[in-house]
Amino acid sequence: MKNFIFLFLFIISCSRFESQENNTSGILPAEKVAEIKDFVKGKNYNQDIAVFINFKVPSGRYRYFVYDLKSNKILQKAIVSHGSGSVTRNSESLTFSNTEGSYQSSLGKYEILQSYQGKFGKAYRLNGLDVTNNNAMQRAIVIHSLNCVPDQESQNPACLSLGCPMLSLNALTETAKYLDASKKPVILYAFY
Repeated sequence: MKNFIFLFLFIISCSRFESQENNTSGILPAEKVAEIKDFVKGKNYNQDIAVFINFKVPSGRYRYFVYDLKSNKILQKAIVSHGSGSVTRNSESLTFSNTEGSYQSSLGKYEILQSYQGKFGKAYRLNGLDVTNNNAMQRAIVIHSLNCVPDQESQNPACLSLGCPMLSLNALTETAKYLDASKKPVILYAFY
């Protein structure tokens, strides 16, 4: 009887773990995915994948997602930093800005442009498509890596950027496989 109870509890705990793993609604809300599917439809953007950043998730957790828009699944998840100016003193909430020199992250949709070799190695230019981020090019907001961004989740916050979404080198290398293979620009959507 003890073995049966143990087996039953083990099966229940495994099924709960699996359902939590497949449940992305908390970290990647379905309405955000639907919004991007509608946005790219009929436009000269990649129709198969998009990148999402959920700034509501703490920075030490996975909150950067390369998402398959056709099969509705996460292809990659990673830690991503936010701008040092986005930190609100004595608060867990973040603030956002589109202003040069604010060192804050900006929300909205971006077109991920060509890669280049910069002072942080390979990076991708971002063209802001909304009024909340349309100064991204002027502010030199790019996707790049930095060695202070961890690969694995932790309770500790990720290091801060000057407004760029920074990834670990491993995460950027994985993202680059998707971006470099795309014939059309991929959309990145940062939300809070």
